[in-house]
Amino acid sequence: MQEKIEAFRRLLEIMDELRAKCPWDKKQTLESLRYLTIEETYELSDSIIKKDLESVKKELGDLMLHLVFYSKIASESGAFDITDVLNNIIEKLIHRHPHIFGDVVVKDAKEVHDNWEKIKLKEKGNKSVLSGVPQSLPAMVKAYRIQEKASGVGFDWEKPEQVWEKVKEEMQELRDNVDKNEHHDKKEDELGDLLFALINYARFIEVNPEDALERTNRKFISRFQYLEESAKKLGKSLHEMSLSEMDIYWNEAKEMEQPL
Repeated sequence: MQEKIEAFRRLLEIMDELRAKCPWDKKQTLESLRYLTIEETYELSDSIIKKDLESVKKELGDLMLHLVFYSKIASESGAFDITDVLNNIIEKLIHRHPHIFGDVVVKDAKEVHDNWEKIKLKEKGNKSVLSGVPQSLPAMVKAYRIQEKASGVGFDWEKPEQVWEKVKEEMQELRDNVDKNEHHDKKEDELGDLLFALINYARFIEVNPEDALERTNRKFISRFQYLEESAKKLGKSLHEMSLSEMDIYWNEAKEMEQPL
């Protein structure tokens, strides 16, 4: 434990020195760091997806630096410092885990999650269960979080089969709108309903839809790049190949893939 405390103390000291002496670090603000933090978060996400633990370690360090940096900047105006940040999360964790630090009894992880959401709602005084979902979240992540929060207060389907029926219903409604050549907005509405239902189904079968789609993205990129390389070896561009020719190399790429 002492070694961990010492490492964190050293980071704080380095941050103080950089803020005092480095021209770049001195000019940074909460706002200027924001987009860099977003980039670092995506880099961490990439490392996790690749299961590259050495890279995960590096990216966690980068994010840790940002957390310390934000706290240092805020301390200069007297708003808060790293001690306030740490004490705040400590108090939150204790308050939101009454089954560990209190006398509440839970039977499984879902009850823990549901209690967390109920306590969070009381803490923030939100008028809506959904108020805590950031507006700027990517649409798929936002849909997943909306569904989780609604589920936390009992607004949910009971079985995956019910959700699958909803998926099929939404798929047919989209198909009907396309067949009738309905207005673009109507087709957009129906496609949105279908995607929302699919995300809900993914939640019920315990598959994160963001992870699932990213896995498919990576498969497509790998196969398509194999197709491009194969075309180059033939001295052709993809524009000069028929779809049936492309399919040959696409299927070759599929056969060569290692299990993800």
